[in-house]
Amino acid sequence: MAAWSGIITDEEERRYRKAGFGGTGGIGTRPALLVIDVQYRTVGTTPKPYWEAIEEYPTSCGDAGWAAVGKIAPLLATFRQKNFPVLYPHVAPKNAAIDGGRLAAKIPSIMGIDAKGYRFVDEIAPREGDVLLPKKHPSAFFGTPLVSHLIDLQIDTLIVTGCTTSGCVRSSVTDAFAYNFKVIVPEDAVYDRAPTSHAVNLWDMNGKYADVMPSADVLSMVGGLKARA
Repeated sequence: MAAWSGIITDEEERRYRKAGFGGTGGIGTRPALLVIDVQYRTVGTTPKPYWEAIEEYPTSCGDAGWAAVGKIAPLLATFRQKNFPVLYPHVAPKNAAIDGGRLAAKIPSIMGIDAKGYRFVDEIAPREGDVLLPKKHPSAFFGTPLVSHLIDLQIDTLIVTGCTTSGCVRSSVTDAFAYNFKVIVPEDAVYDRAPTSHAVNLWDMNGKYADVMPSADVLSMVGGLKARA
C-alpha cells in the first residue's frame, strides 16, 4: 500500500493517470545515496512522539524521523558494501548575525538550535570518504558543489533519503530531476512533521519527478548492481 493511500482520492489518481503522469525512471548502474538533514534537530536525541519531541527541538519530527532512520541504516550499509558514494547535504549551524534572511522570518525557531542539534544521528553518521555538503537553503543543489561531485563520480541515479519530505527532500528531488538524474525516493526512509504533507508530496513526486517505493524494493535494486571498484 502506497504512503498516500486513503489521502489522495481516486479522482485525483485518475487525473494523473489520464494526463500520463507516473511513469518509471528506473535505476542506472552508478547510484549515489543522499542523506539529507538527518540531524538531532530533526529527530530529537531519543525517539519520542511529536508533541514531546518538539519540547527538545522545535524542528523535530519525532518518531517519524526515528522510523526513517531505521530504514536508512540498511540502505547505507548496502551502499557501503557496494562501495557506492554516500553524500550528506545538511543544514549548517546558523550564525544569527548573517544567516537570517527569509528563513529567519518564516521559521525563526531554526535560528536557536544548539550545537548538538546539528550533529548527525549516530546510527547513520558519515564516515571517512563520505561527502559532506553544508547548505543554507532547502535544495541540496543550491549553493553547494553537489553537481560537481556527482559528475566526478559519474553518478546516474540518486537515492534520496532524509527530511523533510515536503521541503528539503522535495526541492532536492526536483533539482536532481532537472539535472537529468534518475531519482528514487524510498518512501519509508524520508520523513516529515506533517503526515498529510508527507503523503501528498510523495504522491506528487512519484507522478512527476521520481520513482517512489518502499526501501525494501530499493535495497533489492541496489543489491543487484555490480559493486563499484
